[in-house]
Amino acid sequence: MNAPANRTYEHCREWVKMGMDVTVITCVPNFPAGKVFPGYKNKLYQKEFIDGIKVIRVWSYITANTGTFKRIVDYISFAFMAFIVSIFIRTEIIIATSPQFFTAIAGRLSSFFKRKPWVMEVRDIWPESIVAVGAMKKSKAISLLEIIEKHLYKSAAKIVVVTDSFKENIIQKGIDPKKIYVIKNGVYIDKFKPIPKNLSVIEKLNLREKFVLAYFGTHGMAHRLDFILNCAKNIQDPEIHILFIGDGAERENLIKLKEELSLTNVTMLYSVPKNEIQNFISIIDVALVTLKKSDTFKSVIPSKIFENAAMHKPIFLGVEGESKELVENYKVGLCFEPENEKDFLGKLNEIKMNTLNKIYIDGCVRMTKDFNRINLAHKMIEAIK
Repeated sequence: MNAPANRTYEHCREWVKMGMDVTVITCVPNFPAGKVFPGYKNKLYQKEFIDGIKVIRVWSYITANTGTFKRIVDYISFAFMAFIVSIFIRTEIIIATSPQFFTAIAGRLSSFFKRKPWVMEVRDIWPESIVAVGAMKKSKAISLLEIIEKHLYKSAAKIVVVTDSFKENIIQKGIDPKKIYVIKNGVYIDKFKPIPKNLSVIEKLNLREKFVLAYFGTHGMAHRLDFILNCAKNIQDPEIHILFIGDGAERENLIKLKEELSLTNVTMLYSVPKNEIQNFISIIDVALVTLKKSDTFKSVIPSKIFENAAMHKPIFLGVEGESKELVENYKVGLCFEPENEKDFLGKLNEIKMNTLNKIYIDGCVRMTKDFNRINLAHKMIEAIK
């Protein structure tokens, strides 16, 4: 139900096609509401096969994606169980992917006891990003996590990061650049491709003759969707409608804010199944990608950029740094300064006027070709080998 899980699944599926024997240790599906999905139970150990991938699900303390303490307990319980189970799995290489941080610790411990090389995949700079979103303040606990972080980098045989900025960040911490590989996020082109607008979805959501700006994904502390809602009350154009689809720690607060502002130009839906998301993307005019204004997020490239571009939807980006450079270089959309209402409203009117600009479509085609997830999966396994 989220970008990290999709990246892992799509890479592993390609590795299986290449003849690799792939085992994934994970928990019972429950993100982001903290409720076990139908058909599963939070048992000590269970196994299934998904597209040739052996998936082992272990027990963990399950909680909603809210509250720092409970989430930490959730993370630690999974890391402990994953480490224990990994001891009994025959393997040549161990890959641990973060976030979250404790999964990387489990991978390191497994590597140590099994005497096998491990690869650390870094999809978020922890604990730096925890401080950036305000989940924790700079403290002795954060300092301890930073010491552990550096040990993990040093002990890993290879490090795979998702942006060039992440690589530079890790190099500055004294890590050998020769063992760091950049494998950026991308899109599975068989799943995300241009399709006609789904008329039934348009009718169901009462969005006929509306210009739809949509945000798909986690409603968390990092995304500052409250800023978007506050901007929505000042949108003068009656044709513009904002659609939120997703769940997360801030969703209930956002719903309350929407009601307090009496917004009629915003619709908020829960997450939809993976096999239905294309139908919802098909009805939108522009995809909104936004993060909190922070130097930490200048190194982030949200994967939803690639998925929406693959469906030829222009990107309306509120992220600075590497993401902004990517969107501007490929000419797939327009960028606004994060948390700047005047810039948001002005650029929104501008992109509405130019939605059908052929430059955007051409840029989306080029981006999709360059960030094909199948090619990236091959690139990653070659780096690891």
